Amino acid sequence: MADLRIFSYLPNPRIMKATIAARLCGVDVELRGAKPAELKDWLWDFDARPLSEADRRKTKARAGRVGFKGGQLVKTDAFLAAHPFATVPAAFSPDGTTGIFESNSIMRAVARLDRKRSKLYGSTPYEAARIDSFLDASLVFARDSQIYLLALRDPDFAADIHARTAEAFAIYAAGIDQALQPDRSFLVGETLSLADICFVAELCLFLNERHHRPTLAKRGLTPIVNEQWREQFPNASSHFNRLIAHPAFAPDVGPYLQKLYARAA
Repeated sequence: MADLRIFSYLPNPRIMKATIAARLCGVDVELRGAKPAELKDWLWDFDARPLSEADRRKTKARAGRVGFKGGQLVKTDAFLAAHPFATVPAAFSPDGTTGIFESNSIMRAVARLDRKRSKLYGSTPYEAARIDSFLDASLVFARDSQIYLLALRDPDFAADIHARTAEAFAIYAAGIDQALQPDRSFLVGETLSLADICFVAELCLFLNERHHRPTLAKRGLTPIVNEQWREQFPNASSHFNRLIAHPAFAPDVGPYLQKLYARAA
């Protein structure tokens, strides 16, 4: 039995936080899910699966939320008890009774289950707290990036969303860049940590704006992550490029970015 089960739409860069950490920690993580459009035909539960007719008859359909607005999703009472915000990614303890939500918390759960003494969550309480600081800062950026990426689905999205997100990205990238000065290899301490993993995952997700270049061009806008970001934030850019080649990152990040770049092209 897996140490942690995660139900989510797939692929999902934020789930990479947990799977990358799991490789480094020797933790067994089981993933269940499908493409976002297909989750409306899944039973949202610890035993998540494609819906059967019996599932539809005995489980109440509920209104979808962020990313699934306007649709009906079939969620069990047990799912809602474990996940009060009723969102994915949704992680569960092996017995299905304890739900863990929000990708950073799911990643922390993996680090706490560490079998290899990887020190992904730091070597001291102070390092752990500093890692938490980076993870909290990432949440601020993640909120803006999610609003932006969802808004880009509408060709007539409000242009001010682009401006707010550009500012949020600049603040986040500048903080990462500063933390790596003058020649640091990692964001916290002398080894890889959850802070580094989170940074890579959030940037991978944000790169999805590349899919929406026609929408941006229609409004006279350009992607926020463009060639200039490498010059503005050289330490952050180099850190990202170095980490995506790391053996623990490459199995997830490599195929994801390959498909993303191909689709954007």
